[in-house]
Amino acid sequence: MTIDDETELLNRLAPVGYYIALRVGFASPLEEYNLLPASWVKIYTTERLILDDPAIRWAYSNEGAARWSAIEDPFGLFVRARRMGLRHGAVTSVADADGARSYGVYVREDREFSDRELVTLEQMIGRLHAAAAPPSNLTQAEIEVLRMVKNGYRLKQIAHALGVTEGAIKQRLKNARTKLGANTATQAATLAAGFGLI
Repeated sequence: MTIDDETELLNRLAPVGYYIALRVGFASPLEEYNLLPASWVKIYTTERLILDDPAIRWAYSNEGAARWSAIEDPFGLFVRARRMGLRHGAVTSVADADGARSYGVYVREDREFSDRELVTLEQMIGRLHAAAAPPSNLTQAEIEVLRMVKNGYRLKQIAHALGVTEGAIKQRLKNARTKLGANTATQAATLAAGFGLI
């Protein structure tokens, strides 16, 4: 399950655009997708409107789904958004026991999101959140090798430090790449770091 699997649904339900943040840790998401209008993104970014965004505040303090119209807007961000064609919005949020959170903000121009659409979007963010979860089947040996790759060690150095053959290191990296869905050892180390595994 990837965001690509949900593109048709997102384009149909949020024709003006959407923003999805998957597996947000301390502050930044492991993955994010921003298909909101460029003019809005420019203003939002330049003026640092995330600090005033009631949808983001809602996403961090709730789970489920809500329409913008049901969320208090003390700084008038939704009013500004409406002036730019982002008339009707919704937000969904899910979290798990390890504290990771995923959320989405969805916008349309023509009408409010229906209850059924909110349920559909909430289920979708739940599927994406689960699919972006770190693998639980990495061995300690694979994690150790990934940590060393992240720290800039070369194969020969890792093999020497661990007292094993380069072939054993290559196999551990191959297994880790497969489990993480990575193409390279460096990408696997980056993903493992993003998941907080190393």
